[in-house]
Amino acid sequence: MSTTQGPADSRTSPEMEDLEDLFDTAPCGYVSAGADGRIIRANRTLAGWLGHDVAVFSGKRLQDFLNIAGKIYFETHFAPLLRMQGFFHEVALDLVRADGSTLPVLVNAEERRDAAGQLRFVRVTVFNATDRRRYERELLQARTALEELNRTLEARVVEAVEARLATEDALRQAQKMEAVGQLTGGIAHDFKNMLAVISAALNLTERRLRTGGDVAPFILAARDGVERATALIQRLLAFSRRQALVPVPVDPNRMIAEMVDFLRRTLGNGVQLRTELAPGTGQLLADSSMLENALLNLAINARDAMPGGGELVIATANRLLGVEEAAGQRVAPGPCVTIAVTDTGIGMTPEIAAKAFEPFFTTKGVGQGTGLGLSQVFAFARQSGGHVAIRSAPGEGTTITLCLPQLPAEAAGPAHDASGAEILIVDDDPQSLSLKVEMLSGLGYAVHLARSAVEVQDRLASGPGIALVLTCADMRGHGGRTLAQDLARCRPDLKLLVTSPAAGAGCPDHLPWPAPLDQLAARLQALLDPAR
Repeated sequence: MSTTQGPADSRTSPEMEDLEDLFDTAPCGYVSAGADGRIIRANRTLAGWLGHDVAVFSGKRLQDFLNIAGKIYFETHFAPLLRMQGFFHEVALDLVRADGSTLPVLVNAEERRDAAGQLRFVRVTVFNATDRRRYERELLQARTALEELNRTLEARVVEAVEARLATEDALRQAQKMEAVGQLTGGIAHDFKNMLAVISAALNLTERRLRTGGDVAPFILAARDGVERATALIQRLLAFSRRQALVPVPVDPNRMIAEMVDFLRRTLGNGVQLRTELAPGTGQLLADSSMLENALLNLAINARDAMPGGGELVIATANRLLGVEEAAGQRVAPGPCVTIAVTDTGIGMTPEIAAKAFEPFFTTKGVGQGTGLGLSQVFAFARQSGGHVAIRSAPGEGTTITLCLPQLPAEAAGPAHDASGAEILIVDDDPQSLSLKVEMLSGLGYAVHLARSAVEVQDRLASGPGIALVLTCADMRGHGGRTLAQDLARCRPDLKLLVTSPAAGAGCPDHLPWPAPLDQLAARLQALLDPAR
């Protein structure tokens, strides 16, 4: 074996040869250095790592195999440490190979002294740290990436939630527009009939007035045509727009009766619609547009479940919800009103019925449904303090029942008279303004007028007793909604009512317009005297 100490003694024992072989072929580098730091002996493992012959190490120092920065670092840090404490462990250094490349290593050094305390030599152990350095770099990169991931996690979660909500909102809107699309076939015909009734009634009224005859029947016919047209417009806008939803007392029997023609047009000739409206059914406190939308969704689902035609029954009833059942549905016990929609269609298996109210679940083909109709019905029932149940079996049809809390009789009674209050009407349409003045004056209110938003502040200053502002949402320039928001900020004590075919979000309160006189009176009373 060739070492820096010269040829081996021919009388070397086998045990010594084994030890020398172990020293030279160990999986780590070994170096013995004298008290002056000069290398006495190095093993073949270290020599092979650095691409040198073992003889190259003789008389040199370990620092000679470091680059300039490594030499300085070793002399200023680890050489003094070795002198002071006699050892150092796992010092990370880079040794320079014969070809100029570097080898990352971990170095341990420890002094060996004799019994008198004199330094005999320094044993240096060198470990190849190539894999460890690579692992440390990868770990550092992974840690940096993880820190960046954690730093941006909240923002990405918010972004993902917003994207999901936007997608769901778009799908809900698509479902609404799908419902509107199924109505368009008969809308033109319906409007033509309504306008024909109004036009004929006005012509006959004009002729009868010349002869002094009774015009009351023609006025009633014209009013009926206007009310039917207004109801149709409001339903279409409610289904197609994103509008603020406001719960109001609703008579379900009256609502369903008014929707019959609308539903028949939607269902088509293959479905026979029948209603069973129980007399004396109480009122509900619900958003009327949402309730109509829920009934329309249920009717469309029933129609689709009867591809060959069939019968659809809408029935109402009063019911007392017991404590046990209410607890099971997580609603309040007490009197409620049920609206059941029953079809004679294909029915559902128990597995499908259990998933029917889940968002995006649908048994329809791709492009034929969003899977949001029944989930919207379920959400509406929950938001209204009620619940919805389904009963179905294959081949036996389906019944879906809305169970909504009944409005107490005292809350559903006629409005208390609050006439005499001062109201400011803001409208830039002269005819609409004149009509509103007549309606409010007839109800006994003291009326102030403003033909634009610019005039409002002057009218409020000259009329300190004004308690409510009635404004139109669709005024030119400074619109009624913007005016309502401005007044809400500067005059929070002032009551506001915005009229529009379908008021949008951001209105403190709104009234679909045109509105019957009794509905206008009720809304004004509710705002001006909410305690009654």
